[in-house]
Amino acid sequence: MTAVATYEAPGLLTVDLGALADNWRKLAAIAQPTACAAVVKADAYGVGLDKAAPVLWAAGARDFFVAHFAEGAALRRLLPEATIHILNGLEAGAEAADYAAHGLRPVIGSAEELERWSKFAAREGRPLPCALHLDTGMSRLGFESLAALRNAMERHGAASGAELLMSHFVSSELPDDPINAKQMALFAAARAAFPALKASLANSSGMFLPAAPMHDLARPGFALYGGNPTRGRPNPMRPIVSLSVAVQQTRWIEPGMTCGYNAQWTAERRTRLATLLAGYADGLPRTAGAMVGKKGADVMIAGRRCPLVGRVSMDLCVADVTDLPEEAVRPGVRAEFFGEAIALDDFATRSGTIGYQVLTGLGRRYRREFSR
Repeated sequence: MTAVATYEAPGLLTVDLGALADNWRKLAAIAQPTACAAVVKADAYGVGLDKAAPVLWAAGARDFFVAHFAEGAALRRLLPEATIHILNGLEAGAEAADYAAHGLRPVIGSAEELERWSKFAAREGRPLPCALHLDTGMSRLGFESLAALRNAMERHGAASGAELLMSHFVSSELPDDPINAKQMALFAAARAAFPALKASLANSSGMFLPAAPMHDLARPGFALYGGNPTRGRPNPMRPIVSLSVAVQQTRWIEPGMTCGYNAQWTAERRTRLATLLAGYADGLPRTAGAMVGKKGADVMIAGRRCPLVGRVSMDLCVADVTDLPEEAVRPGVRAEFFGEAIALDDFATRSGTIGYQVLTGLGRRYRREFSR
């Protein structure tokens, strides 16, 4: 039988777990004397829950937040002693018993959820820890008003085991947005109404607001993974993720020729193009390349920033490498999308999206390497 050759994936995603730990420690120091949690939803923002969670625990994190029950159950297997909150609450159709069996704490956001949780706790004959979510402006999840929360707690709160009161910032990355002050005032009123509960409001950017609304528990997410929590200012966090792919082919095209689907980019000069082995199936934004009326993102090739051009395809994208010596760009040479040379947020903004979406959308076709 003829042996089948094995090849490494053309895309390489490197993750610096040491930088992840350093980022948590820095945020924990900023939060002091408040405790600092770690948000590890969406497979630890695309980094890999199985790799990130133990590192964060070893760094000192004891409180963790995920979005779904299934994420919480997976995290419990990794961290038997951690405090784990489920941000999406007691999911529709889910059994409270399953949450309790895994030691998971739903973030309760409605009277119906609180009733279900409290009735189960009453049957168990013991309070079961949970959190309460007050909506202060997101209009997404959570009790729609303090009055609604008060009413639900009067009816069902005695057996609920509620220990934490939470809300979520709408626009904390914009320090001057007046909605921040409005939300902080609403949350302060709720905390005064429930003084026995611990409180948590600050997300990554919220930790850097001038008012520093840390309360009892800060819960950073994006900043842990190298995202900039201080838009428009230097990033205080270390980058942890680097993405590079191989060049597959180069070619020269003449002025007036186009590149990519729908001919959204036209060469204004004789141009050398390099086709790269990654596309939107790998999590790259389809709009990352320069198109009519829009500049695009850059990639780093041979020490020089080179613009992506045209629409990103499913499996490929194209960079303009005209300004590099021909010998510097050959098949197999690597192009870095983001990492040390190009910031994640810079790549995302120039691609027409945000770093959160880029990170959490990273495809499974990349080879992943982890370092400490």
